[in-house]
Amino acid sequence: MRAIGYRTTGDASRLEDVELPDPTPGERDLLVEVRAVSVNPVDTKIIGRQGPDEGEDVKVLGWDVAGVVREVGPGVTGFAAGDEVWYAGSLVRPGADSELHLVDERIAARKPSSLSFAEAAALPLTTITAWELLFDRLGVERDGGEGQVLLVVGAAGGVGSILVQLASRLTRLRVVGTASRPESEQWARDLGAHDVVDHSQELVPQLRDLGIDSVPLVAALTHTDEHYEQLVEALAPQGRIAVIDDPEGGLNIAPLKQKSGSLHWEFMFTRSMFGTDDMHLQGDLLAEVARLVDEGVLRTTTGAGDEAPKPISAAALREAHEFISSHRAVGKVVLEGWGDDRADTSAAGSAG
Repeated sequence: MRAIGYRTTGDASRLEDVELPDPTPGERDLLVEVRAVSVNPVDTKIIGRQGPDEGEDVKVLGWDVAGVVREVGPGVTGFAAGDEVWYAGSLVRPGADSELHLVDERIAARKPSSLSFAEAAALPLTTITAWELLFDRLGVERDGGEGQVLLVVGAAGGVGSILVQLASRLTRLRVVGTASRPESEQWARDLGAHDVVDHSQELVPQLRDLGIDSVPLVAALTHTDEHYEQLVEALAPQGRIAVIDDPEGGLNIAPLKQKSGSLHWEFMFTRSMFGTDDMHLQGDLLAEVARLVDEGVLRTTTGAGDEAPKPISAAALREAHEFISSHRAVGKVVLEGWGDDRADTSAAGSAG
């Protein structure tokens, strides 16, 4: 099968087209024909610090998938060949930048019927992250949060784009997003943010201009180390901050003491990485989100613009990685299909 991977750590320039053996499904696996993938910051981070696992010549990235089930493992009960599915995969298994991919059925769901494969591939990883952050880490209840403010730092990014929708449409929270450019501000408002402030400026004065003296709930999605002091200052007594990025040097929790503030980490791969008893909840929530998308409550977060997604290839992935690393993306970057011709892998050789 065709795949895109790398042999040594570095940056996106390491990505190359390769040929790998077709995988065989295990007991609870779905073997999926990958139709579309999206690119996330986790891809760019892993290529810089983690090489191929022992026994592998090539490491394959990619943790946002929409595709069609080709075959199921002997223990699979919820899916059959021909089902259209979406999921985010597991960090402890090969990624999905490949023609065929294996995923545990418990973390997959049928994709929204109203979305194309490309539109669907934009959502799984960020949706799981946003859902778990909002409802599990911050403890907000569906249709709850009346009179409370949620500050979303990085509201126009991948996670922010779906978190703003979840919070504005499934809760009663007042959603204040942050953005620093006119196009990203408009994107956040279009997705449901009630107010938008500029995170390139001091946040507390801008919040006060909106009549907000303190914020009980904060979703710190990007550059948390740069904003952390301001977020603690803005936090209400007994407030909660949920973080998803990798703050340089870590975070000092001591400033939260006087406010009895709490700090929560959200990492959507935890359940699949540790095989938790409740890992099926990720498949359940994707099924619920598919229903909400098909009912028109939620929308895809493919990036702004009318350009058709490029086919999946090393060249397209290199370009996507570089764009993600520039922090200029609005919404998600998606690749779809494999083109008409097989990739030229003569230079890369075969890894299997």
